[in-house]
Amino acid sequence: MSAKLQNTNRALNTFAKFVIQQSRSRLSKNKKNVSSSLYNSLDYDLKVMPNSFSLGFIMEEYGAFVDKGVSGIKMKYNTPYSYTNKKPPMQPLADWAKAKRIRLRDEKGRYKKGNYRSIGFILQRSIYEKGIKPSLFFTKPFEQAFKKLPDDLIKNFGLDIDDLLDFTTKR
Repeated sequence: MSAKLQNTNRALNTFAKFVIQQSRSRLSKNKKNVSSSLYNSLDYDLKVMPNSFSLGFIMEEYGAFVDKGVSGIKMKYNTPYSYTNKKPPMQPLADWAKAKRIRLRDEKGRYKKGNYRSIGFILQRSIYEKGIKPSLFFTKPFEQAFKKLPDDLIKNFGLDIDDLLDFTTKR
């Protein structure tokens, strides 16, 4: 990258790093970080060209469902995703229950031998009916940083234009 857009590049990098750091923090605070795969997948891709720039955020595919939520058949959320006729996959839910050490109890209150598959089916039915509440772990930090970004970007892009004009007038 040429020296022409250093200030813009710096502002966009700061923006993206803030969004990633805050998203990771919200995942941990909301106890949505069991396997760390979503946490570790959060990243960004910034390209700054002479006349334009692009910034994209990267995460595991299921991150969108965790962020925006999913409406169930009985409980609805303001989200583009919903369960209508297909239930969520059971095995990842059973694996999650095992990682969280969730176990069933018998009539006497003793833990049953680890049948995580049964727990997976119970969770599958519950999520199908109730959905997944939106966590907004990514949306909130993005909106927060975006409110500040235009001022920073205009200021820094203006500094880059000033530098470009100074450079061209000195030649």
